Amino acid sequence: MAVLASHAESYFVDDANTALIKTRQFAERLTRVIAENTGADVSAEDTLSDMLRSIRRDDLVPREILDILHRLRIDGNDAVHGHDGERRIAFEALKLCHRLGVWLRASTTRQPRLTIPFVPPRLAENDASDLKAQVSALRSELKERSAEVARLADEAENARSAALNAEDRARLAEEERAIYEELAENAERRAVSPVERAAAKTFIKAAFASAKDMDFDEADTRLLVDEQLRQSGWDVDSATLRHSKGTRPERNRNMAIAEWPTSSGPADYALFTGRTLVGVVEAKRKRKNVMSALDAQATRYSRDIEPDDSFDIAGGPWGQHKAPFIFATNGRSYYPAMATQSGIWFRDTRDETNASRALEGWFTPKGLIERLEVDRRAAEKELDDKPFNFGFDLRPYQKNAIKAVEKGVSEGQREMLIAMATGTGKTKLAIAMIYRLLEAKRFLRVCFVVDRSALGEQAESAFETTRMVGAKTFAEIFGLRGLDAQEIDRDAKIHICTVQSLVKRVLEREPGERPPVDQYDLILIDECHRGYLLDREMSEAETTFRDQNDYVSKYRRVVEYFDSVKVGLTATPALHTAQIFGDPIYRYSYREAVIDGWLIDHDPPHLIKTALSEAGITIEAGETIDVLDPRTGEIDTATLPDQLDFTVEHFNRRVRAPKFNQVVAAEIARRIDIMSPDAGKTLVFATSDDHADEVVQYLRQAYRDEGLEIREDMIQKITGSVDKPGQLILKYKNEADPRIAVTVDLLTTGIDVPAITNLVFLRRVNSRILYDQMIGRATRKCDEIGKEAFQIYDAVDLYPNLQAMTEMRPVVVDPKVSFETLFDGFENAGDASHQEEILDQIIVKLSRKVRKMNAEIREQYTAQAGETPEQTLERFRGGPAPEVRQWTQSRPGLGKFFDFKGDRGAPPIIPIYTGDDTVTGVTRGYGEGVRPADFIDAFETFVRNNANKIDALNLVVTRPRDLTRESLRDLRLALDARHFTESALRTAWRDRTNEDIAASIIGFIRQAALGDPLVPYADRVDAAIRKVASAHDLDDVQRRWLDRIGDEMKSQVVIDRQAFDDPPFAQQGGYRRLNKIFGGELDAILEEIRTETWEPAA
Repeated sequence: MAVLASHAESYFVDDANTALIKTRQFAERLTRVIAENTGADVSAEDTLSDMLRSIRRDDLVPREILDILHRLRIDGNDAVHGHDGERRIAFEALKLCHRLGVWLRASTTRQPRLTIPFVPPRLAENDASDLKAQVSALRSELKERSAEVARLADEAENARSAALNAEDRARLAEEERAIYEELAENAERRAVSPVERAAAKTFIKAAFASAKDMDFDEADTRLLVDEQLRQSGWDVDSATLRHSKGTRPERNRNMAIAEWPTSSGPADYALFTGRTLVGVVEAKRKRKNVMSALDAQATRYSRDIEPDDSFDIAGGPWGQHKAPFIFATNGRSYYPAMATQSGIWFRDTRDETNASRALEGWFTPKGLIERLEVDRRAAEKELDDKPFNFGFDLRPYQKNAIKAVEKGVSEGQREMLIAMATGTGKTKLAIAMIYRLLEAKRFLRVCFVVDRSALGEQAESAFETTRMVGAKTFAEIFGLRGLDAQEIDRDAKIHICTVQSLVKRVLEREPGERPPVDQYDLILIDECHRGYLLDREMSEAETTFRDQNDYVSKYRRVVEYFDSVKVGLTATPALHTAQIFGDPIYRYSYREAVIDGWLIDHDPPHLIKTALSEAGITIEAGETIDVLDPRTGEIDTATLPDQLDFTVEHFNRRVRAPKFNQVVAAEIARRIDIMSPDAGKTLVFATSDDHADEVVQYLRQAYRDEGLEIREDMIQKITGSVDKPGQLILKYKNEADPRIAVTVDLLTTGIDVPAITNLVFLRRVNSRILYDQMIGRATRKCDEIGKEAFQIYDAVDLYPNLQAMTEMRPVVVDPKVSFETLFDGFENAGDASHQEEILDQIIVKLSRKVRKMNAEIREQYTAQAGETPEQTLERFRGGPAPEVRQWTQSRPGLGKFFDFKGDRGAPPIIPIYTGDDTVTGVTRGYGEGVRPADFIDAFETFVRNNANKIDALNLVVTRPRDLTRESLRDLRLALDARHFTESALRTAWRDRTNEDIAASIIGFIRQAALGDPLVPYADRVDAAIRKVASAHDLDDVQRRWLDRIGDEMKSQVVIDRQAFDDPPFAQQGGYRRLNKIFGGELDAILEEIRTETWEPAA
């Protein structure tokens, strides 16, 4: 690289074009060095463009480094293709190569504050005055640093002042040829060792640290900003398109004109779309604070710009501001940890309450014109006054969620999270929310993001078929671009895309080809949790992400790339979800939805125990067994050198147990009816695609063994590997067959099949998020088959294992978190208490790991650390956290040694255990060791002890007729928190007495407190309706309405005054009409019904 840079300087004297070619070669070689040092996924055949794309995609070096390399590539390409190289451009390229060289040296030597002054070459007499001025400033700066530096600069300049002759050019070419031959001979194509991977991570950290301290002057900053503006569609060249050189706004041009005069000094840039002023920009040196530059200079320029005949104001002024948008930048990438000193800071001056914020990139001219169309105040007023009138009904909680988002938007929140249980209608909510926000013109363009294609297709269908106003669908009103859209149409108001496609569009394209940051001003992310990747079998698209951290990193980068309000929709918030979106602004839980009657509860789960699941599997040392090689799928035999022990959580993951699967399949076939018309659907969760095949085979055989003549298509695998999985999902949802689907992950999130009445768990997962998503597949109501509850069949102790887990767990307590991650977190933790917390985690994991390290890794570790792993463990146990942290920081990459396995990452051989198994029992999941009678006794004790402490409980016991829907809801939530759900009580009562009575929660409470007989609640209501009807002289219309009130009571349990202003009564005129029908006596009729319902049963 030094030779290439030196040659570029030599050619600059009289051949700027060749100098630019050499700077491009320098950029290519430096990019190759970056790739080697960061472990980037590049090959020897990759072009410079390919390498830059890969490095940018994985965020391996700061954006400004990549922007410089991109600029050198473009200028070099122009020179290669015969364009005359301008001396000014060549000079700038030399200067940028020097900056890159200093940065690389600082990164490789871990000296982030390293500064080496640029010694400018001698200029020609006819060089432009601004170029001479820049060189003069640089030389003055050199002289100020020291006399020695100035002397060296003079010597260097004299040595490079002469033009190159033919002999010199030949000599330089021979030097370069020799260098490239040596590089080719030394090209390494070997796998990266753990030490090298650790070194790559250390280099990446140093690269970012060094970039933060790069001392770009204002000319460098202008160069970077010019390129960034150019990529966003602006005509810009701060050296030539300047006000002082006569440049003025022109129609049909979008110009960034440099040095635009104001009464308080020139603005670095003024932005014009045609003749209209849309913004001013302050560009500071890289070391300057950006936010303060926005507050000071950019704000002042917007106020002090003087109108004249050369341009128009964009509808203002707004107070004292003539420019609607102001910007400040120092060319530096946006770093959240240094928010005020990086990025592009922006503010909309049209409303003095608008907050400033940092952007990832520049607005396009079109984007600024569109933002001028948004009248925030008018839109928010319209939303406040706007009723919820659509072609479909919204449930109360959906309206409340929309109101919460609209309130957050009006208060300036940029990130919001809605947590709503699976099955509560997040897609309908999203459609209604987006419609309101677009129709009010609060937002202009929306991106609806999903995490897999099946969900995108489902959402696309919903947007295309949901009628909003009259006969018009959402897609017809606003325009829609779905998953198959190759190019994004800015005229379409909503785009549906996957996270993976966004990653490709934002991170894998050339800078000028990426979507602009103003592409969307609202992004909705469906199923935004994604906190369970390690528990999932990754799809082909997801294998582009290295691991969960890589997924979250890219997910967050693409979501935060756009200057938009972000709204996340999830049933199960994860830790990283809250870090991106904040705490939920609205919650509606599964238990609330069950209590409110919108979702179906599950009965206590059926816990299937087998001899193997209870005792575990032990394979003795020296035993010869069949083993499966997961890399090839081949089965071989092996003699085990050590004893192997497996518990049920390892079944079908680390050990294959065909007999376990076979006996569980037989038990499922005995318990789940698939032949009745109203039997519903069954969903089985397997551990892997191969395991799913095995389960399908055993289930088919088990049902045949039960004497049933079943077809193959009744029981099918639905995973990403099958042919046309989307069509098979639709068959499962809409047709009779398949009746049993065996899946891994394809059906775990977002797929709606209301007829699912049975869930079967043959895999253990360690993520509460994934578990809740799995449970959510069966929670939807399905009146067509009389679905009242769904069943869970658990053969792997999943239900009891996850009941105590919280929804959000810190990463550091996850046993799957790598040592590398823990060490990294420890070394970067600033707070002493946080250091102690992470160090405790490291010690616990390390005490188990040290004993298992093989000799090779021990030797490598000892060479790197200067002590044995055991000595390090003692150091960690005995030393204060700050001292230990300092020790590990001085020895980067230690954590990776403890993650390294002797097989260098190859998947383990999986034993196949062929021993027999039998089902030993099936119990219900009331709690460990709890029988149905114990559960009922505990409930009765709770009711008696709290009848006078909980108001709603007292009402049920003493005056049930006075219960309101709200008080009953509060009571159900209180009971639910103690696991006394109506479904569990009904099941326990049936298991204890062999009587299945749908008595309602009120009936169970009164039986426990007063000894009232359990009577089906529907029978109570029917009897009360008959008594009230016989006590009054009612006409046919009144009798029909009385029957409808009875039907609604059976569903809602309590009917109060408020119920008549909600569906289904609201559509029929609500309380006012019904009260009129009953001659003004509706309240008295309701009182009679409630009283008669709880009269002692005859």
